[in-house]
Amino acid sequence: MRKETRDPHGAARLSVAPMMDWTDRHCRVLHRTISRRALLYTEMVTAPALVRGDARHLLRFDPVEHPVALQLGGSDPAELAAAARMGADEGYDEINLNVGCPSDRVQSGMIGAVLMRHPALVADCVAAMAAAVDVPVTVKCRIGVDDQDPLEVLPDFLETMKAAGVGRMTIHARKAWLQGLSPKENREVPPLDYPLVHRMKRAFPDLHLSVNGGVVSLQAVEEHLEAGMDGVMVGRAAYHQPMDILGDADRRVFGCDRPALAPVEVVLAMLPHIDRHLREGGRLAQVTRHMLGLFAGRPGARHWRRILSEGAHRPGADRRLVLDALSAVQGMAA
Repeated sequence: MRKETRDPHGAARLSVAPMMDWTDRHCRVLHRTISRRALLYTEMVTAPALVRGDARHLLRFDPVEHPVALQLGGSDPAELAAAARMGADEGYDEINLNVGCPSDRVQSGMIGAVLMRHPALVADCVAAMAAAVDVPVTVKCRIGVDDQDPLEVLPDFLETMKAAGVGRMTIHARKAWLQGLSPKENREVPPLDYPLVHRMKRAFPDLHLSVNGGVVSLQAVEEHLEAGMDGVMVGRAAYHQPMDILGDADRRVFGCDRPALAPVEVVLAMLPHIDRHLREGGRLAQVTRHMLGLFAGRPGARHWRRILSEGAHRPGADRRLVLDALSAVQGMAA
């Protein structure tokens, strides 16, 4: 196994967003297979689930994933500190606080974007978390919520986080509308305001700031970096077209001389992980559902998705199905 990379600060130049039901440990192993340098995030795990719900199994990850960050949800400083300590003890390289999720489910628990209305509480939370761990504590936020004026709210929020000891933040360049829009609509309907986020970087040169939201290509990543941002976080595009975002990122974003892997090489590299997961009693579909986009935009992509989607849930499905799907792709490309 290659030597682990444990520098979340440098890796934040390009990161894959925490996405509920998507960025689980199998997804992260896939993304790490494609890029050795990008920073990977877990799905959001709530502090109550860890501290009061005996859900430590949610912290499981493969050492190959480093650098990897744990995203927590919560609003109780003591509880978040305890959850952060659990994450650091498990070996995560960074603990991130979610101040951006607009879901109704988390609003009711004072989790996510609703905390944009309570910057002093967020400051108490991150200060308690930072005091409990020896890894970086970071924040992912929106530019504002509902009728807040981002031009007023965002700089004040950043200043409060800076005073609380936060050195790195990711800003989703959209407002969150907590009433009237679904979580999906909150990712698409509120307009993106990249100029505001770029302006915040100029206003806070000593904060490491990443921009998130609507980034769909590696070229767009490079453009944000050239505009002065310290990092770029990519979400759905990295999931649905992982080769397009991560395939050549180590060279173009991090300046490495490592040649990009071809999708076929990524599939073959994932086979040992699949075998191990099946030996542990897992199901093939739990891994391959994250691999459906590997050939997106390439010959044979439809056959790849169809074979895996139809067969991975069947009893006894194993690496042979993956190799059959790969043969179909290679047949189309011949």
